[in-house]
Amino acid sequence: MRRANPVGPSRPFRCRLPWAPRAGLISLVVALAACAAGDDPTDPGADGPGLDPDVPPVASWTGWRPPPGLTWSWQLQGDVPTDRAVDAYDIDLFDPPDATFAALKARGVRVICYLSAGSWEEWRDDAGAFPAAVRGRPLDDWPGERWLDIRSARVVELMEARLDRARVRGCDAVELDNVTGWNDDTGFSLSRLDQLAYNRALANAAHTRGLAVALKNAGDLVPDLVDWFDFEINEECFAYDECDDLMPFVDAGKPVLSAEYAPDEATARARAATVCPDARSRGFTTLFLPLDLDGTWEVACGRPPG
Repeated sequence: MRRANPVGPSRPFRCRLPWAPRAGLISLVVALAACAAGDDPTDPGADGPGLDPDVPPVASWTGWRPPPGLTWSWQLQGDVPTDRAVDAYDIDLFDPPDATFAALKARGVRVICYLSAGSWEEWRDDAGAFPAAVRGRPLDDWPGERWLDIRSARVVELMEARLDRARVRGCDAVELDNVTGWNDDTGFSLSRLDQLAYNRALANAAHTRGLAVALKNAGDLVPDLVDWFDFEINEECFAYDECDDLMPFVDAGKPVLSAEYAPDEATARARAATVCPDARSRGFTTLFLPLDLDGTWEVACGRPPG
C-alpha cells in the first residue's frame, strides 16, 4: 500500500548504546563491541526459523501465471466496484466481502490479494497471534503498524496461514507488502540475507498453494528475487527514478504493475501525459491513483504494446 519508507531514503541502522552515566563499564564495553560487529544491543533476537537464503524456487506448481501487459485496478479501501474493464483486481485480503470475490470470479477477472508480510497491523483479526517480541518499531506515517521480526518462526507460520486464507478466499495471486525491512529502521538487526531468505520462503509457500506472487517495491533486491516471483508491483518508480531497477522482470517475460500517486485526478492526467509513453515503452502497466487507494478515481496508461 505504500513505499517501504514514504518520507525519504531508507535510514541506515543506528546502533543504540546504554546511557553512559547509568550503564556500568562492562555493559558499555559489551554494547560497543556489538556495535562494531553490526549488531543492535537492544535487539533480543528471534526464535530463528532457519530459513535458507539459497533455497531454489519451486520448479513446478499449478496456478495462474500473470502475463505481460496485464491490465489492473488497485483499491484497498472502501466498497470495490466489480465492473471495471481490466484483467485483474488488486484488493485487500481481509476486508472485501465474499460477494466481491464471487462477482469478480464470475466475470473471469483475476484477483490479487494484498497482505502486509513485513508489518504488524493492529486492526487485523489475527493481530493478537503475533507475540509482542516480534513487533518492532512503528512504520513512519502509518499509525497502528509496526515492523515484524522476519527471522521469527512464528511470523513465518502466521504468514503461511494468511496464504492459506488467500487460497480459500479465491485469490489467484498475493501482493506481499513491506518486504524491505532489512533496509529500514525496524528495531531488529535484519540483514540482506535475512530478507532474501524470508521473501523467497514466502514466494515458495505461495506457489505450493497454487498462488502467483508479486514482489512489492524492493528494487534493490529484484535481481536476486526475479526467479522466485511472478510479477512486480511498484509504487512511484517514475517519481523516484527507480524504474530501471524493475527491468529484470520485463526481461524475464513477467509483468510490472506500477502505480504513481497524485493529489487529484486533474494532476494525475497532467502527469500521465508525460509518464505514460515511457511506461508503455518499458512494458509496464501503470496507474495514477489517490494515495488512500480508495477508488475515488483512477487514471490508466493503458496496455503496453506487444
